[in-house]
Amino acid sequence: MSVTKTEKGYLYDFGINTAGVCRLCVRGELDQRIELRHGEHLKDGLPDVENIWFKREHWARDLEYVHKDVYTCRGDGEEVYTPAFTYHGFRYVLVSGITKAQATENLLTALEMHSLLKERGGFSCSDETANKLQQMTRQSDATNFYYFPTDCPQREKNGWTADAALSSEHILLNLGAEKSYREWLRAIVKAQDNNGALPGIVPTSGWGFAWGNGPAWDSVLIELPYRLYQYRGDLDSAKLCAPAIIKYLHYLTTRMDEHDLLAIGLGDWCPPGREAHEYKSPLAFTDTVLSKDMADKAAFLFDKLNMPEQAAFARALSKRWKAAVRKYLIDENTMLAAGNCQTSQAMAIYYNIFEPAERKAAFEQLINLIEEQEYHLDVGVLGGRVLFHVLTDFGYSDLAFSMITRPDYPSYGNWIARGATTLWELFQPEGSDRIGSLNHHFWGDISSWFTQALSGIRMAPHGEPNEVDFCPSFISRLTHAEAFHIAPAGRIASAWERDEDDVIVLTVELPSTMHGVIRLESGYVFEDGLAYKAAESGTYRIHSIE
Repeated sequence: MSVTKTEKGYLYDFGINTAGVCRLCVRGELDQRIELRHGEHLKDGLPDVENIWFKREHWARDLEYVHKDVYTCRGDGEEVYTPAFTYHGFRYVLVSGITKAQATENLLTALEMHSLLKERGGFSCSDETANKLQQMTRQSDATNFYYFPTDCPQREKNGWTADAALSSEHILLNLGAEKSYREWLRAIVKAQDNNGALPGIVPTSGWGFAWGNGPAWDSVLIELPYRLYQYRGDLDSAKLCAPAIIKYLHYLTTRMDEHDLLAIGLGDWCPPGREAHEYKSPLAFTDTVLSKDMADKAAFLFDKLNMPEQAAFARALSKRWKAAVRKYLIDENTMLAAGNCQTSQAMAIYYNIFEPAERKAAFEQLINLIEEQEYHLDVGVLGGRVLFHVLTDFGYSDLAFSMITRPDYPSYGNWIARGATTLWELFQPEGSDRIGSLNHHFWGDISSWFTQALSGIRMAPHGEPNEVDFCPSFISRLTHAEAFHIAPAGRIASAWERDEDDVIVLTVELPSTMHGVIRLESGYVFEDGLAYKAAESGTYRIHSIE
């Protein structure tokens, strides 16, 4: 923490973007008025809220009060004040109304607040940029979890549904959030209207049905129960949501156009260097593809719940939507998805729009699209959720790692180069007038990618919680990587290190009640010459054959 005198008071910098309140400890005079103004962003050396505040007709009125705590001293010795019934998203606090003698480091203590989330996983490696990004993701996740996942702690504090759907896998890999998710699902089900539609935020007073929702956002209704089964073996959440899921799938059938396509909500939100809604992937593409994915996951859950008729209905919808996308939004001559962009191409591969025989040609087109952007990412949050996993599936983890960690814009590494301590809402060039929130979690799936691709822990590869595969990527930029996850059955871990002779030593740990395989990337074999074997706890020596 540092304290700096400014023309408007004393600026306290806590060094990290957080959420909570500050405890004030002061010896003041009777009726001395002390103001604390919180912010995550500085403008002209002072906290500024323009990056997170919506300018409306009441802008000037709200500006006077937003993120401000006021304390009036009794003047009877040491006084300690902790604000109640509020919390702020902040890194900086401007304190006015104090003397130079009072402006000590002990005046303020930042109290970080969030739901109690037990540690369930972690990742580290030999690259400090990746380690920092893992820490930033964890910080954004925790400081946006107040009984349900919020979008940001300083602007809306709303339960945006897409944010949670995009983040659920990496949060469950890292943190014990299942109880909060289960309870929030009750609110999501209750928020569904008579037609089957869902709002974009939950809880809501009614806002979010006319704008701010759609399949990518509504997918939380199915994504959360699916991930809770996959990671925690929880079917109760799916049982709770099953009637609402059926109702929602029926609702989607009433919103299709004459080609069976859907285009009814928000799309590939927050692409680099553009306004949030200026996405390259057509809305009809992202909405229909994600509706297909919802139908696939719903069918899986209905099978688990012994609901065969509902499962068959969901599978029929999936087949129908896939056919519509292939007919109207895929060029089968070039193997390009509509929009000719990274998001469309990666989503079409990830969500199995392309047939197995087409995947190689489709992936080559994805690489071409990445090359056109000089190996930078050019995706919104929907494309960002799948792009790096697709690259890994085709043996391009090195490229994915470079795109994530490179220091120039646009990249996650560029956020670090510009002083970020949490994940930002937007990829915008330095000096842009459009800054946005500096503490969002919906870009955080990189943490999942680190664990799954680099350390190789692939939980429930076929959807079953008692299975885990180990498929590490020994990328050239790293000398070691390790991760762990605490499943209901016990601790799972994977760690590898490259020695000076270029031999990889892989150590695996898994509970005796779980099973899976260890599968090596192309170009690597175990000492016995195999590249695939049943997973057992132990240490393995791996050699390169290239």
